Amino acid sequence: MNLPNTITAGRILAAPFIAALPFINSPGARLTAFVLYIVAAITDYFDGKLARTRNLITDLGRLLDPLADKLLLFATLIPMFVLMAPPTDAFIPTRAESMDAGRLPFLTPFGPVFLPWWVVALVIGREIFMTVFRQAAARRGVVISAIGPAKWKTGFQSVWVGSAYFWFFAATLAARHDWNSAAWSAFAHFNGIVGTVTMVTSVVLTVYSLALYLRRYAGVFAR
Repeated sequence: MNLPNTITAGRILAAPFIAALPFINSPGARLTAFVLYIVAAITDYFDGKLARTRNLITDLGRLLDPLADKLLLFATLIPMFVLMAPPTDAFIPTRAESMDAGRLPFLTPFGPVFLPWWVVALVIGREIFMTVFRQAAARRGVVISAIGPAKWKTGFQSVWVGSAYFWFFAATLAARHDWNSAAWSAFAHFNGIVGTVTMVTSVVLTVYSLALYLRRYAGVFAR
């Protein structure tokens, strides 16, 4: 196993911790989850670049890299939904005080911004569909490469998830120390605006990039 594949395998091993740690109502656990996510997101870029520039692309890497990407997406969206879902959402599995279920939405000057179930379903559904779509096209000899809007979608999605994970840590720390200053409110609103804007943008690009893929490659299955 070469270096890029080792880095990718590390991201796969980190995914369960990134998924589980936010459920622990502790600043330390949630900070660790945030740091692990940032490391995973950064290495996702560098392992691919390393494999291309050093000619280390392998069949194992082609298998592991998309697997790591999907696992990281699922590992972040599940705790984000549980912690940020609207209080009335029937899909929240528990409201245990220990995990702050449904109690940590983004805070903005316009009010709290929750994470509805349909956003999670849309993002995950798109990824599953594109995985199947790419595999079906590959069987017909067509390789579907990532297009510009899809790359931008990934970038905005990473900032959205990072904002949410940092918010879980910061909000838990603030609750422990009873922070209620103007500076804290300003930071909470800034983080909330960044998270909300990137969430909306990534959802729009999710739909837009999917439409572009279908328009460009649907003909592969008509032939």
